[in-house]
Order: sequence, then structure tokens, then C-alpha cells
Amino acid sequence: MSTAAKATTTAGGGDIFATTHWTVVLAAGSRGSPAADTALEELCRTYWYPLYAYVRRQAQSREDAEDLTQAFFAKLLEKNYLAGLTSNQGRFRAFLLAALKHFLANEWDRANRQKRGGGVPLLSLDYQAADTRYTIDPPDQLSPDKLYDRAWAVTLLERVVERLRAESTAAGRTGQFEQLKFFLTVGTGQIPHAEAAAALLMSEGAVRVAVHRLRRRYRELLQLEITSTLADPAQAEEEMRTLLGAFANP
Repeated sequence: MSTAAKATTTAGGGDIFATTHWTVVLAAGSRGSPAADTALEELCRTYWYPLYAYVRRQAQSREDAEDLTQAFFAKLLEKNYLAGLTSNQGRFRAFLLAALKHFLANEWDRANRQKRGGGVPLLSLDYQAADTRYTIDPPDQLSPDKLYDRAWAVTLLERVVERLRAESTAAGRTGQFEQLKFFLTVGTGQIPHAEAAAALLMSEGAVRVAVHRLRRRYRELLQLEITSTLADPAQAEEEMRTLLGAFANP
């Protein structure tokens, strides 16, 4: 985990972000700093797949999408797009897509295409896994912009689940987490507490408490993850509604 992404432990227990990643980048602006560079790279490494999906949806081949995505990051991480950056661009999600659109519209035609293998990528990205994910995602009629928002939301939720899994493993509750993780996103009335209790050799009451705590921590981590991509934490609830709305039928 990068310096900017490291967590601290509060007196009440549990990991929280020591810094807000996007805030670190915005504070440095075009001047740059080691902390800002690390934070930006961490954010890009975490949320690169939605950009790849956006480019693929633009009728690009797999190979072209890989080249374009990597070339975009080469430009971005060289700070070409950070000059004049302000807190008005408060959502990293929106900034990243706007920067990609600018790159595709104005820069790519003038750039010398970096052929596959013809340079050292600035980010090591798993394009094979990305292509597999893009291929098996349910077919739909989403526009590239809507697909980008949905892919971003999925990536964010997956990251939250992984953080929750890591916390459960550190606490010696890996088996319990694997049994209860399926209840994170269903209605309370739909949770078969008795079945889970039998599988975990726990009382039904203990399972209810465990599920309640897991869901509460899930919501906390989701809030923290969203906040890490915003300049203003007060926008977190609005951003959460927007991202969850990305799953609505077009």
C-alpha cells in the first residue's frame, strides 16, 4: 500500500484513511510532490478499469484499447493534465473521464503511437483480466459514459469488500466473513440467520450480531472509499447515490 493510502488505527479500533487521496493531489496541483505523485498513481491503479471499459465501448479493439489506456496514463502521470487543476474538479471520477476524453479528442491523433512492447508502461495493469471481465459483463445498451460510471461503482464496491475481507482475516474471522459476505447487499429480512448459524456453529443471535456489525463496517468503509476520491467529504452522500444509481436499468 502506498504512503498516501496507509491507514491509521483510532482508539475505537478499525482502519481509517490517514489522508484523502484526491485531496493530496489537489493540494499539490501542477507543482507536484512525492505524496501527490504516490496518491495519484494509487488512485489510477485502483480505478483504471472503468477507463479501459470506456475506450473499449468506443468500438475499439482490445489491442487499441490497451494501447490507448496505457498512453493516457503516460500523459496523465507526466502531469500534462494537472496544470491549473483546482478543487472545482472535486470528483476524481469526473476529472479522470474528462481528462481521458480530452486525450482521445485532442492528443492521440497528434501523438506517436506507442506500440505494444515499445516502451516501459508507467503502470503495471492486468489487461488480460480486464478483457475477460469486459467480455463476461452482461451485455447492455449503456453508453460509454454510463458504462464508465457502472464500472467505477463495481470497482469501488469490490475494493470495499476486499478491505473488509482483509480486516476479517486479520481478526481471525475469515471463515465467518466468507459465510456472511453474501448478506452485505440484501435486505435484512432476506438473511437466513438460522442457516448461517448452523453452518458456522453459532447461535442465531450471535449471527444476527455478526451480520449487523459486518454491514455497519461495510457502510463505513464504503463512505471512506468514496471520500478518498472527493475534494469535499460533504459530497460523499451525493456521490454514493450517483454511483448506486449507475446500477439502475438504462
